[in-house]
Amino acid sequence: QVKFVESGGGLVQPGGSLRLSCVASGFPFGDYAMSWYRQPEGKPIEFVAFTTNTGGNINYAASVKGRFTVSRDNAKNTLYLQLDKVKPDDTAVYFCNRASRADAWGQGTQVTVST
Repeated sequence: QVKFVESGGGLVQPGGSLRLSCVASGFPFGDYAMSWYRQPEGKPIEFVAFTTNTGGNINYAASVKGRFTVSRDNAKNTLYLQLDKVKPDDTAVYFCNRASRADAWGQGTQVTVST
């Protein structure tokens, strides 16, 4: 059973930083490209960041480019998202998934950017 467990979210002030983690299981993690997504309250889910199986190539949504950094540790079956210079519009539930989008979503982790 493929499973994703996101963590690391919380309340952060504008301009601050946060590091999210996604622990994956049920498949050979190092063989698959991974992505981060987010869903603001009452809005559709949106793409945030992508990385190939080795982490050798990445892609970001324009809204986060230059502020967020995706990385992975295949030995730990873990995907990371470093959020820097956060803005109120970054407030959302953040999810990870295989880039194929073939799997069920995890529970996500809430990021709230507010004073």
